[in-house]
Amino acid sequence: MKPASHKSGVRTSPDIPIVIRPLGLRDYEPVWSEMKSFTDQRRADTPDEIWILQHPPVFTLGLNGKSEHILDAGDIPVVNCDRGGQVTYHGPGQIIVYLLLDIRRRELGVKALVTKIEQAIIDLLLTQGIDGQRREGAPGIYVGNAKIAALGLRIRKGCSYHGLSVNVDMDLTPFSRINPCGYEGLASTQIIDLNDCPPSLDDLSTVLVKALTKTVQAPL
Repeated sequence: MKPASHKSGVRTSPDIPIVIRPLGLRDYEPVWSEMKSFTDQRRADTPDEIWILQHPPVFTLGLNGKSEHILDAGDIPVVNCDRGGQVTYHGPGQIIVYLLLDIRRRELGVKALVTKIEQAIIDLLLTQGIDGQRREGAPGIYVGNAKIAALGLRIRKGCSYHGLSVNVDMDLTPFSRINPCGYEGLASTQIIDLNDCPPSLDDLSTVLVKALTKTVQAPL
């Protein structure tokens, strides 16, 4: 895949560029393999990257995941992966953002990175008149009692991969076939159900990536 030419104009000291790569609709497992390869091969001067994409329907089970939280996978594939967290669902109409960052170089701890990611999602939702909220001990963003965005990372060699998903305009039915993030009966929601006329998925992705680059580059 050829990296996109766009880089964040936000500067910090020292300036650490972020390459933005829009990938379109991609199967989960090849992209996961590419993230691992990128992380294994990166050097001290390798620019950080943010990948924006969608996945065909797939359930992913994190390192701490328990198979009993998959209630009825049916014809949707289940992938055991190396991110943190339990089980979640990805499908078309959902923004996926993968953050391939050298957090050691950025002097970011994992907790600080999670906080920054969650803030970027909250900022995105605010542009749509939606009040997104954190929950103590449950990474991700919620609107009322329903989850709208999930978060799961892997840190290796001081670098992150995997990232976040935001439900925009998708079929939420598969979430009822799992205990999302390990929580029985946890409801899911999406932007289209809270804002009758949101911008396109591409436009929302652009807003989210700008918010992510801004908060990741910002001083602690």
